[in-house]
Amino acid sequence: MQSQVFNKVIGTSAFEKLSRNDASQTSQVSDTSQVGGVSQAGKDTITKMCAKTQEAYTDALQSCIICNSCRYCEGLCAVFPAMEKKREFNLNDIDYLANLCHQCSECFYDCQYAPPHEFNVSIPQQFATIRQESYKKYAFLRPLSVAFEKNALISSIVLLVLIFLGFCLASAFEPSASVAASGGGGEVASVVKKGDFFAVIPYGYMVGIFMIVGCFSFVALAIGFVRFAKAIELKQPPLDVIIQSIKDTLSLRYLGGHKSEGCTYPNALRSNARRIYHHLTAYGFLFCFIATNLGAIWMHFLGLNAPYDITQAPKIFGLVGGIMLCVGTLGLLFIKLEADDEIKDSQSVGMDYVLIVILFLSSFSGLCLMVSKQSLLLAYMLYFHLSTVLAFFVMMPYSKFVHIFYRFIALLKYNTDEYEMGHK
Repeated sequence: MQSQVFNKVIGTSAFEKLSRNDASQTSQVSDTSQVGGVSQAGKDTITKMCAKTQEAYTDALQSCIICNSCRYCEGLCAVFPAMEKKREFNLNDIDYLANLCHQCSECFYDCQYAPPHEFNVSIPQQFATIRQESYKKYAFLRPLSVAFEKNALISSIVLLVLIFLGFCLASAFEPSASVAASGGGGEVASVVKKGDFFAVIPYGYMVGIFMIVGCFSFVALAIGFVRFAKAIELKQPPLDVIIQSIKDTLSLRYLGGHKSEGCTYPNALRSNARRIYHHLTAYGFLFCFIATNLGAIWMHFLGLNAPYDITQAPKIFGLVGGIMLCVGTLGLLFIKLEADDEIKDSQSVGMDYVLIVILFLSSFSGLCLMVSKQSLLLAYMLYFHLSTVLAFFVMMPYSKFVHIFYRFIALLKYNTDEYEMGHK
């Protein structure tokens, strides 16, 4: 018991020092008053955080201090060499290290101080919590991030229903669309036979709503990335470092484990399953994105309207991407459900599950549309598919999807630091 109290005091004291360092950097020592050994600016930084967030940063910082003393795991991934470059940490350093972590969890199973040891060193779980906090911290329109995190399932269902109703209402003002949706008359047979989506939903509404949401998502993502890059003090990297960081990101280098034997996730047994499912999900999404853009190019510039034949590029990319996305998301959902509780953050898994399910539903409903264009349920299937896709883009800046880009920025900083050390 004495050890537990002793270590908690060290963690809390270190957190106050961490907050003081962070506040002094942001305030440029504008407030020099001291309260209990901590500057007033540092106290303000602590006060703005909820108790749960304070505890998350305190635990993560304590683990970093212990890891820096031990250094047993320094050859496992990029996190520990990056950590060892720091003798003191500020809040943004912890954010950087957390986003550099790929949660392979090898350090947890190797660590002699992992729970149930009183030191409670649990880097995968603690950094998962910090990553979620960093997504909120740097997000554009932060209240949306908080809303999705606290009520992930309810927020997503409400969003889906509202978007679905929006498509229904828009179609009510399109004569052929309303006929197709009602399933009556000979006109519906013509619409269904052609598989013409724009006869179901007005062209202007479909294009307009996706342009608005797409631009919003892009701006929100860009603002978040810029804020994160500035916070961790990313320097201008040389071209070689940029190329290396892109390779590390696209190959998921640090999910390969020791000698590419796989990472210890969802449990202590090594497996490449998580890396494979991530690749299927990421590249499946990319293929679907390419298919959508190809369809737009073919329609507006080549005069070739949907539906496309199975031998045409938009259909090929969409089919392959949809299958990859379905398999990848189902695999990720399964291993996340099977993962040891000690290596995942219980507070953020709800939003993780919602994101995975939304991605699966968007890809699965898209595949269903391909094979059932002549169904009398075409209109409602299209409403549902587009609703899942649109909901995903609304959620994207506030979900774990952003970790792809945050991790790239973290890898860019790590590789830049390594490059500078090697050229001194």
